[in-house]
Amino acid sequence: MGKRDKNKEINLQSSLKLYMRIYSYMSEYLGRFLISVAAMIVAAITEPMFARIMKPLIDKGFVDQNKTAIIVTPILVIVVFLIRAISSYINDYMTSWLSGTVVEKMRRIMFARLLRLPLSYYDDNNSGRIMSRIIFDVTQITEAGFNVITVVFKDGVTIIGLLGLLFYTDWELTLFCFFTLPFVLILVKVLSNRIRRLSHHNQKQYGEMTQIINEAVQGQKVVKLFGGHDYEESRFNQSINAIKTNNVRQAATASLNSGLSQFLVSCALALILYFAASKSKVSGFTAGDFVSFITAMIMIFAPMKRITNVTQSLQKGLTAAESVFGFLDNVEELDNGVKSLAGVKQNIRFDNVVFRYNTSERNIIDNVSLCINVGQTVALVGSSGSGKTTIANLIPRFYTPISGTISIDGVDINDIKLTELRNNISLVSQDVVLFNDSVFNNIAYGASNNQKYTKEQVIAAAKFANALEFIEQLPNGFDTHIGENGTRLSGGQKQRIAIARAILKDAPILILDEATSALDNQSEKLVQEALDRLMKNRTTIVIAHRLSTVLNADNIIVLEHGQIVETGRHEELLAKAGVYFGLYQVQLGFNIEKIN
Repeated sequence: MGKRDKNKEINLQSSLKLYMRIYSYMSEYLGRFLISVAAMIVAAITEPMFARIMKPLIDKGFVDQNKTAIIVTPILVIVVFLIRAISSYINDYMTSWLSGTVVEKMRRIMFARLLRLPLSYYDDNNSGRIMSRIIFDVTQITEAGFNVITVVFKDGVTIIGLLGLLFYTDWELTLFCFFTLPFVLILVKVLSNRIRRLSHHNQKQYGEMTQIINEAVQGQKVVKLFGGHDYEESRFNQSINAIKTNNVRQAATASLNSGLSQFLVSCALALILYFAASKSKVSGFTAGDFVSFITAMIMIFAPMKRITNVTQSLQKGLTAAESVFGFLDNVEELDNGVKSLAGVKQNIRFDNVVFRYNTSERNIIDNVSLCINVGQTVALVGSSGSGKTTIANLIPRFYTPISGTISIDGVDINDIKLTELRNNISLVSQDVVLFNDSVFNNIAYGASNNQKYTKEQVIAAAKFANALEFIEQLPNGFDTHIGENGTRLSGGQKQRIAIARAILKDAPILILDEATSALDNQSEKLVQEALDRLMKNRTTIVIAHRLSTVLNADNIIVLEHGQIVETGRHEELLAKAGVYFGLYQVQLGFNIEKIN
């Protein structure tokens, strides 16, 4: 078997596998699907029935002037079309319900999977492509599913019925129809491969367009301030132009497929018309036979056109299915833990931990060992890229070390249930994440174990975080919607909402990622007061860029190129006159030796 034949066999197996997987999502709706198929078949049978009615109408009604035929035949036409209308309605309704239900089901599954994918997936995939899969690609699957099935069943039965009528009417003339079939099949096979390639490009381009729109919306302040309008318009215009070009190519390919197919069929029809007219002179081929035959031939054009055009829908759908199922096949965050965790009673330990991102050329964390005792506040400091945030991200298992272990009270965190581990950790960062919801729901967000916080608890948390005063001044108080990522709040207000959320969670481990940076003095004072309350009696890891915020830390860990180079309290590190001393000098801008 040649390489090309092997590729064809693989593609066929892949397509069949995709189809089987698509229909596995509607197995529980088999009854509705069978009703839909039955309605399709009934609607399809009415077409050859109508063509057959033409014979008695012409021969007995028009030629013989049979009064019974003149009365009965029009009534039969009405009955046939009534049956067709009812069955078509049932088919359309069931198909629409099934396709909508399957899309809804797949979107639900995809979104659930999205929330459970590891952070490394988000690092490697742009958000526009991720959103495009859920919004755009999943709807394309219905093209490969229900639309194609409708055409195959309904139009397939119609074509078989009309061909049966043609053979019954005159088999010799019907044979002329078949000489075009090999040419049509070859044409469809060649053009379908091109359509599938174009569909792959289309998905990528839609993802890029979504990404550009998302970045333009998220970065409006930067766009406006730095005059990026023309640049963003240029990026967007290039993207939509590529989509337009690709869509035109797809439409042109589909049109070429349809046009050439119809041309080949019309050649057969022309020959049939000639031989039918000649045959009527030497055989019993009546006018009714001729009208019935021609009616069937004309009626067969529409379903044959749809059958030839189904290739485009099929290839688009299968391409979308590859994308969607490729997404669903991504492995969720590993969670082999079986042990519970009820706080930190002794310490959090890093033992010879090594970590590297997929795209990194060097270790971001290189053989780090440290111990954070219960109730301690430990600060991680160092220049940008030294590994501070990465160390903090390893504790809640956002990432998994290449080697080494991280343990809590002597238990490897990989042995702890993921939900149990994260239920014991709170995070307050510089880049506060808030949702387009009410203040109340943002503070009470993600209640652990489906616990519902009371209004009194939320108010108490807000008060504890120095947030109650400004919340009560909002138009609707706790019911005020704060806009996308809290756009209606100031930086300090957003930070205090995040602190209130952490207070309400009451987790024993707290991670602070430069939570007071970029705030004015008044806001920083309020936020720092709230943080001091939050940190009390908790094991706290502080990621510090400004060293003035960690002067009172129990232990300061200085990182450089992913390694620990110094540890100690503020005064001890200054006395060493090492890396920390240099960082502190640079930030304060004066000679510390004069103070000492």
